[in-house]
Amino acid sequence: MNYKDLLRKDKMPHIWCPGCGHGMVLSAFLRALAKKDFDPDNVAVISGIGCSSRASGYLDFNTLHTTHGRAIPFATGIKMAKPGLKVIVLTGDGDSTAIGGNHLIHAARRNIELTVIVFNNNIYGMTSGQYSPLTPHMKLATTAPYGNIDYPFDLVNLAKGAGATFVARSATVQPRHLEKVIGQGLDHNGFSLIEVITQCPTYFGRKNKMGSPVDMLQWQRENTSTTGKEGTIPLGIFAQEERPEYGENYFELIKTLGEGKSGE
Repeated sequence: MNYKDLLRKDKMPHIWCPGCGHGMVLSAFLRALAKKDFDPDNVAVISGIGCSSRASGYLDFNTLHTTHGRAIPFATGIKMAKPGLKVIVLTGDGDSTAIGGNHLIHAARRNIELTVIVFNNNIYGMTSGQYSPLTPHMKLATTAPYGNIDYPFDLVNLAKGAGATFVARSATVQPRHLEKVIGQGLDHNGFSLIEVITQCPTYFGRKNKMGSPVDMLQWQRENTSTTGKEGTIPLGIFAQEERPEYGENYFELIKTLGEGKSGE
């Protein structure tokens, strides 16, 4: 299957800014999905609010563009109602870790089978560049004109600590690596979280004088590593374990209760 066949071409052109990395994340996701044996009619893609969350509208699957921060609970409901669907959440750093943070940690704790791809551009891009829970310490934002004094979440460690059974991180500067880890996340039976470092040249880049989109990609190349190079942001898979999936446990319980009643 050609991944371009999975797009709603009538929704083009997209609204992302020139040089935004979100199209690169979406492309890697579609390439990974196209290699799987999924019927598009059995795939559901859910998003919340934000630049990244516009992605669901460009995809020719069952898609749902939900309220801010609520993509994961909507996705949870869909997965429980239709357990045969492959349910994927496309979300941003603000959408998933600020207003949606509580939903994220509890979905990870429950180990419900969702693949959550977090587009981390370190900023609220759609609503004028406010800082998010993943904005680095002392970086500038519209709401932090003198520098962000907060320290950011380490999303990988947050997800691991909450109980996610597949946790990975990649970056737009590593498209093949990104496609590979998304593919592995899609194969996992349980809660999968893939953080993707992506560039926002319009708000984060300009505010922090990071140069052009190409310069921002070069920054990624120099400051990320798949080999654990000291002083860089590590990329790779950080958790991959088997644990009973929430829906499987739930439906087994219902079955057991039903059998118990029939034997009364």
